[in-house]
Amino acid sequence: MLGVKNKPLIGLLSIIFAFSMMGCGAQNPGTPSGQDKAAKVNLTGAGSSFVYPLLNQQIEEYRKMNSNITINYQSTGSGAGIKQVTEQTLDFGATDGPMTEDQIKAAKGGKLLHIPLTLGAVAVTYNVPNAPKNLKIAPADLSDIFLGKITNWNDQRIATNNPGVALPDTKITVAHRSDGSGTTYIFSDYLSSVSPEWSSKVGKGTSLNWPAGIGGKGNAGVAGAIQQTPGSIGYLELAYAVQNNLPYATMQNKEGKWITPSLQSTSAAAAATTIPEDMRVSIVNAPGADVYPIAGFTWVLIYQDQKDKTKGTALVNFVNWAIHEGQNLSEGLQYAKLPASLVGREEAMLKTITF
Repeated sequence: MLGVKNKPLIGLLSIIFAFSMMGCGAQNPGTPSGQDKAAKVNLTGAGSSFVYPLLNQQIEEYRKMNSNITINYQSTGSGAGIKQVTEQTLDFGATDGPMTEDQIKAAKGGKLLHIPLTLGAVAVTYNVPNAPKNLKIAPADLSDIFLGKITNWNDQRIATNNPGVALPDTKITVAHRSDGSGTTYIFSDYLSSVSPEWSSKVGKGTSLNWPAGIGGKGNAGVAGAIQQTPGSIGYLELAYAVQNNLPYATMQNKEGKWITPSLQSTSAAAAATTIPEDMRVSIVNAPGADVYPIAGFTWVLIYQDQKDKTKGTALVNFVNWAIHEGQNLSEGLQYAKLPASLVGREEAMLKTITF
């Protein structure tokens, strides 16, 4: 520590370091002007693979504006990100599944803030010979597939929702995450919300005891398993499905409408959900005719009390830029922009960070 406790990183440090900071009169919050005069800073983060395509691009763009900051983010999975930030071996973590009360209490550095960085859709992807894109899969059928109860693609329950489609008599192979994963949390949270049997037998979490299937590490690992396994079905963050040219299913939402994952249907899920003060919220199976039902936030995990004011200031600046200008990178990578009303609340959260 630096001998000064509980001083706000926004405001006071803008004077100390001559930063143009949010909360101190800057017209463009998060813009790193003035940081060229500061000492070089190295920040480390890890966690969510769900957010990696976006966060990696944001880091690259931010680096172009500020050569004094190096940010190293590793796509290790949300479970690993939570564990490492809890143990204080990282400057920040990222997760698609909110921390549990026990995890929050175990954090060695005090209170951890959940700051939404983006929101995205989890796509149900598959590799079925001669099958069309956008197969319709009902909620109960999806849960039974992952429970190992529906075992062939030409099962009558799947065929009923896809009239005119010649589904092959091919064995279904489930592909899932083998590591602690926020994508798994979102997907299992959805299955728990639509299937009492899934909820009681498997439940939701970043790591599960899967009833069936093969595992892959990270979204990239699951994408590879699906590509290499005819008859397979799995779940991926939408960006990975698009990047790997994998077809993805049309899902039936809470209102009974068939919806494909998209920026608009993902944003609709967030708009239909009341977001609490601490930002830990599920947006799966949200109400609304235009809502895609398997969607979620990715949160950056930051300690409210930063032990190093230089690093803390650099981290606050980057996150502030990421939720403002950095959102312009979102849609090209299949992520939905944060709602403007939510960004204002996140600014208030950033102002509470102290050293």
